[in-house]
Amino acid sequence: MSYTNGLDKPSDYFNTVLYTGNGSTQSITGVNFQPDFNWIKHRNGTSWHTLTDSVRGISKNLFSNETNAEVTNALRILSFDSDGLTVGNDVNNSGNTYVAWNWLADNTSGSSNTDGSITSTVSANTTSGFSIVSWTGTGATGTIGHSLGVAPSMIIIKNRSSAYDWTVGHNSLGWSNVVFLNLTTASQGDTQFNSTAPTSSVFSIGTPLMANKSGDSIIAYCFAEKKGFSKFGSYVGTNSGANGPFIYTGFKPAFILIKNTTGAADWHIRDNKRDTYNASTHFLLPNLTDAEVTLGEAIDILSNGFKIKANCFKVQDSGNTYIYMAFA
Repeated sequence: MSYTNGLDKPSDYFNTVLYTGNGSTQSITGVNFQPDFNWIKHRNGTSWHTLTDSVRGISKNLFSNETNAEVTNALRILSFDSDGLTVGNDVNNSGNTYVAWNWLADNTSGSSNTDGSITSTVSANTTSGFSIVSWTGTGATGTIGHSLGVAPSMIIIKNRSSAYDWTVGHNSLGWSNVVFLNLTTASQGDTQFNSTAPTSSVFSIGTPLMANKSGDSIIAYCFAEKKGFSKFGSYVGTNSGANGPFIYTGFKPAFILIKNTTGAADWHIRDNKRDTYNASTHFLLPNLTDAEVTLGEAIDILSNGFKIKANCFKVQDSGNTYIYMAFA
């Protein structure tokens, strides 16, 4: 398969690695690049998800399953390296198994962007359509520069200074609606994005405290669709078991994040490293501390998309709408 936009090798921009903790310090290699955004989860036991990026700094941690403000902990990620990362005790307990999902931005702590009414600090990769955006809330409606050159299809926002939910905007929801990464709730009307679709240079924010509390530090992860590399869309469940919907992405997914937006249901993540052949039955829940789940809630990861093969409120309730994010 050939890829556009310079994405001849998608694993140069996104990659998943698995490792087993050694109880000390460990270099995790095989990522193929120096990550800018890293998401780690303990697989064989309960623990918090740990999200780290190069703009906030490697000692600054956020947790997708909690509302907590950012914490400083130098024992989780010790460094982002040329082929991966070095981890410390807190995400490296002896005998524990872990998954680390990694994205590439521009390998910097970011640069100033004044495209919006609120100045942001941005680390962006226009080839893969990913940027990390930081700003200080004003409490008034405004716009934020994202440096992607095309409009993002999905934006994940977290208030770093205060305990608020994770806000997720997605093209398939429309920008007057949101879901929350740490919750099971269905989509709801909200003014987080000021009911305004992103443009090629900025996204909009409203006055809610989650994304714009005056004086608080805010972070956003922005994803634009790139042919052959990333896809952001939706599908409707049919409750037809192994003959469920086929979702065309145009590539073989390496990572899939799914959320039921009609009813209350957990988020869940699949990848091609924890399941190397079909059916894919291993998944993790971003909104929970739970260990990896292996159930009959199967999907097939195919050369050009994925197919739902189970009846379950997480992936296929009849008439329910599901949003997804997928990377090649």
